[in-house]
Amino acid sequence: MSGWPEARRRQAPGSRRGRRSGTSPDPDGPDVAPPDGGAENEDEAGDPEQVARSICLRALTGAPKTRQQLADLLAKRGVPDDAAERVLDRFGEVGLIDDAAFARAWVTSRQSGRGLARRALKAELRAKGVDGEVAEQAVALVDDEDEWAAARRLVERRLGSVRRVDRATAERRLIGMLARKGYGSGLAAWVVREALDQDGAEEDDDAPAQHSDLGLDAWLP
Repeated sequence: MSGWPEARRRQAPGSRRGRRSGTSPDPDGPDVAPPDGGAENEDEAGDPEQVARSICLRALTGAPKTRQQLADLLAKRGVPDDAAERVLDRFGEVGLIDDAAFARAWVTSRQSGRGLARRALKAELRAKGVDGEVAEQAVALVDDEDEWAAARRLVERRLGSVRRVDRATAERRLIGMLARKGYGSGLAAWVVREALDQDGAEEDDDAPAQHSDLGLDAWLP
């Protein structure tokens, strides 16, 4: 009887460890969620194709990706090239990877939202691994009229910020802004000068009206 409490004390730590390593009855309990990175480590210990599928599915959950983006991610995670190729081919067959659709959506979003010119859009697509011909087809969705309209909108938004500087400085800043968006120097210069001329004419039209109002006030009793 005297040795039983000591044996019990020796068994207690082991029994507590066993409870911690088992499955928690609470589905949200601490035993269900693995440590940080645990899920990925389990994947990486398995079949290379299963690893590749898991990595790609997680990457595609946030936003569409090009085939090259996923290939780069798999290479970075150490997936063998042959396994990566098979998984990427399969994802392409079922439509989970579609570079043409990605390119069209990218062009539509970036042209309308950021006002990017075709040259800048094409450069962004190539940087994401989109094939040159596929990028060309997507960029063709933007025509000359679209580019002119987008350039004019960009300049109109910035006119207020250059009204206090001289004409040469205003032209330089606005043309530089369009150049960073991918617009050629000829189109940029034309749009900027057109906008500045129109803005100056509108200010001139407002000036006589103000003077005439002042003159009329002077004659009123």
